[in-house]
Amino acid sequence: MKASGFLAIALAVTLAACSPAKKPDAPAASGRTAIRFATDWRAEAEHGGFYEAVAEGEYAKRGLDVTLIQGGPGSNVPQQLAAGAIDLGVGSNAFIVMNLAQERVPVKAVAAVFQKDPQVLIAHPDTGVTTLADLKGHPILLGDASISGFWVWLKAKYGFTDDQVRKYTFNSAPFLADKRAAQQGYVTSEPYTIEKEAKLKPVVFLLADNGYPGYATMILAPDRLIAKNPAAVKAFVEATAKGWHDYLYGDPKPADALIRRDNPEMTQDVLDQARAKLKSYAIVDGGDAQPGKNGPGGIGAMTDATWKAFFDMASSQGVYPKTLDPKTAYTLQFVSK
Repeated sequence: MKASGFLAIALAVTLAACSPAKKPDAPAASGRTAIRFATDWRAEAEHGGFYEAVAEGEYAKRGLDVTLIQGGPGSNVPQQLAAGAIDLGVGSNAFIVMNLAQERVPVKAVAAVFQKDPQVLIAHPDTGVTTLADLKGHPILLGDASISGFWVWLKAKYGFTDDQVRKYTFNSAPFLADKRAAQQGYVTSEPYTIEKEAKLKPVVFLLADNGYPGYATMILAPDRLIAKNPAAVKAFVEATAKGWHDYLYGDPKPADALIRRDNPEMTQDVLDQARAKLKSYAIVDGGDAQPGKNGPGGIGAMTDATWKAFFDMASSQGVYPKTLDPKTAYTLQFVSK
């Protein structure tokens, strides 16, 4: 489960203003361009394509020497990017990216690995809850970042109210203790954990399949790197797309080995079920990744139309001023060609 707040964005702005820019395209000892890429959580299947690209040498084939830096509860990718501590990083969701644009942080999304945000609401079975709308009036456990994120959409679409919110501390015990309660989660994570540990098959609602717009697991790049070494950004995006394809439809063992090396607490059964969910829900290769009316598709694809749908939803609820240009949050330079 990933989180990021507005305070962190403000700190990123401060750091961007006062930190000296480091050379993001310095050659590594191998002669390839060194890229430090930070993920947004501990190593897991949700990062599988990045690890697969490393394990299969896809980055190296394209002249890059990529170091993956796993995140955790205290990590903040926008802050790291603004400070020059990393060269590229994961933007967990569209709110984080649009927040950067609103605060004029010189960082953009250059690709969207997840076409669907994996956020879900999880409810108890046999309680009469069969749709998201049925959760109106029920207590819902949410993290702080979610209240200023997808909760905005839930209130707008379903008439949910703030008095339903309960504090979520990334522990499912309060949810399990109250059959009327629902909790947030990732489709690839919490539903499986709850079923495995509590012997309870929860009701799961993927927000994206109920109309929630917005990409997730985006590749973020500082404007200075886009301007100075666009070839390196292009190579990273292309290698990442190949890595994700191979992780989902080829042999995931090379990536899984690296994931479990970086995160020894990760187990193979969790990796296997998460990879299966990524495929069955078309998280990576659904949406704009499919060739169609919005463009040529491909893993990592983004479109103006999808970004506009997200911005229109959020700005209509007062999250962003309608004068903000959403196109300042991203670039289609490296995708949808």
